[in-house]
Parts: sequence; structure tokens; C-alpha cells
Amino acid sequence: MENFTEGLTLETLPKAFTHLTNEVSEIKRLLLEKSYQSQPTETDRWFDLKELCIYHPDKPSKPTVYGWVNAGTVPVHKGGKKLRFLKSEIDSWLRLGKKKTLAETASEAETYLKSKGNRLASIHGK
Repeated sequence: MENFTEGLTLETLPKAFTHLTNEVSEIKRLLLEKSYQSQPTETDRWFDLKELCIYHPDKPSKPTVYGWVNAGTVPVHKGGKKLRFLKSEIDSWLRLGKKKTLAETASEAETYLKSKGNRLASIHGK
């Protein structure tokens, strides 16, 4: 019943109506499912300054966080005089602060030196 206008008669009208009702129900279900998926997740929760101090693993003081904001090291959103912090951005920021292992640092250094060596060889025609 892809094309409802073609071959639609008084006898096929109830079947077409049932089909359309089912289609509308399916569209409604898909829209509801999509709206639930677009709801903010826990990672998109907003923190105020006090909540950030509680959430942060080091439990910094408010003046410490103000220092981070002033230095531009912490991701922050300003609304008037209010500071707001998005949990997902704070989590990413905390992960970026992870200290690299000796093996990670050595691997990066080796990759860097190889790329420099290749560039120098191409410059000197080797």
C-alpha cells in the first residue's frame, strides 16, 4: 500500500485507514524515541562553583578555582556574574591532565625524531 491514491476504493478504504493509523503510530514512536535520546545526559550536567569544588577529585577551594578561571586553565561558561561548568568538559579537562607514562613519553619522542629525520633527509636530498 505504498501509493494510497492509486486504486483506492470504498472497499479498500478500511484497510488503507488501518495502514495509515499504523504508520502514524510508528512515526510517533520514533519521534518519542528520538526525543528521549536527545535529553541531556548525566555528563551534560551543569555545575556551579560549589558543585565543581565538591566534584573535583582534589576538592579545591573556591579561590583556587577562581585562579584557574582567571588563568584560563579550566573550561568555564560565564552567565553574567555566575560561573558555570559543564560536567563533560570538566571530565575531559581532568583526563588531559593525566601524567604520561615513561613508555608513552619515549614513544612520542621516538615518533617525533623519526619524523624530523625523514624531513631532514628529504631536504638534503637523501
